[in-house]
Amino acid sequence: MQQADVLTQLEQGDLAGTAPRLGGMARADGVVMVSERFWAFAGVDGSLREGRMPATPAALKAVPLARGLVRLFGSLSPLFRRSGVARGRERLFLIVAILAPLALVFAPSWIGLTAGLITTVALLGWLLRGRTLFLHGAEHRAIAALEARRLRDTWAGAVRPSRFSLRCGTNFSALLMPVAVFGGRFWPLPVTVVTPLVVSVLALAVTMELWQIVQRSTRIAKVVLLPGLGLQRLTTREPRLDETRVALTAVAAVLRQEQTHR
Repeated sequence: MQQADVLTQLEQGDLAGTAPRLGGMARADGVVMVSERFWAFAGVDGSLREGRMPATPAALKAVPLARGLVRLFGSLSPLFRRSGVARGRERLFLIVAILAPLALVFAPSWIGLTAGLITTVALLGWLLRGRTLFLHGAEHRAIAALEARRLRDTWAGAVRPSRFSLRCGTNFSALLMPVAVFGGRFWPLPVTVVTPLVVSVLALAVTMELWQIVQRSTRIAKVVLLPGLGLQRLTTREPRLDETRVALTAVAAVLRQEQTHR
């Protein structure tokens, strides 16, 4: 995608009456932006990859809890598709990291604790590698620029929208922890060997439902998600202008796909 095309899409995004709701994902080598229908990855090396997001089955869209889980795992699609942004070994690592906690609920506690600690350290290393924290801030800034219709000004460096976001996955994680602890502490049914697994899955589903409710009110979100916003001071860094432009390129690619497939 040539710079002139990027600037054209950004200008159209500034003038549009409505815009797709975007989410994102920072990586060490670039930024992924996703809408409900499309995703795009812009690399720091100038590369660009695009694709479609999986559609949520119509039968599940109105089913509480299930719809949240489908949406949550669907958001990881750009990582796990063969044509996505992660390579084979990285996809395998992420699959193991995600499934390991679920499988280890059946293992002795000391094994689960040790494996959980190793997995956590490995994931943190993966999340914090390279320029990821700076590109994470760039991702938030680009989304905020779209919502404020200041894309061109942000590209030029004339404005710098916030690098903190109410919809960041850090906020989701901060909300998930108390839900999981509460669910485990006040589980009403007899405890069995599968109870930890059930509680973990339900905690994810319930948190997704709460996540959607909280997002509807900015005032409530700022209060409920305050811990997550605080954590973003650790999980983001102030991006350089060239890093912000990488994220804006991904935004432009998604906007182009949305416009092409109206």
